[in-house]
Amino acid sequence: MNSQAHFYRVSPFNPSNRKDFFEFHTRSGDNCFCSAWWVDTWEGWLEQSPQENRALREDLLAKGDYDGYLLYHDERVIGWCQVGTRDRFAKLLSQFDLTIDPKTWAISCIRIDENFQRKGAATYLLGEILSSLSKKGIERVEAYPKLDSKLSAIHQWTGPKGLYEKAGFKLVKENESRAIYAIELPKIPIDQISRE
Repeated sequence: MNSQAHFYRVSPFNPSNRKDFFEFHTRSGDNCFCSAWWVDTWEGWLEQSPQENRALREDLLAKGDYDGYLLYHDERVIGWCQVGTRDRFAKLLSQFDLTIDPKTWAISCIRIDENFQRKGAATYLLGEILSSLSKKGIERVEAYPKLDSKLSAIHQWTGPKGLYEKAGFKLVKENESRAIYAIELPKIPIDQISRE
């Protein structure tokens, strides 16, 4: 196991770590505040200001929508993953030509502090999330990696496909730029998911 893994801790996003969420996204230069999938269309998305994106996130939190997990190293947040029911995102359903399936959850964004990339942090975070979802009785989880391996980490905001393959996700469908990967949690012994 990665020597740093025992310093990692994963926490569900909740009102008590709201400040940590905003600190992490601001520090990492993420002007989206993980609001991209909540907008109905990509048209005009790049023109939205960080203030508009943050306001959208604030509105979601005011409604009680804490949709993900934070990764800590010691007591500092170093990672984020947006996770929730897939069908809440009309744009995601449309982009991937998906049919409604209330039982499917989606990992729609994953971000790791640049100082902790390629050190097992994302693998650890994903493993802990799958374990948490399994304990909640979630049966199926999808992910949507971009397929261009030359993209920078910031542009692979849905996570690299190797991360999902390592965790046991299987390819469902792909086109030239993106793929759908899925994992059926009851069939995967959670304690065997690699965190190395």
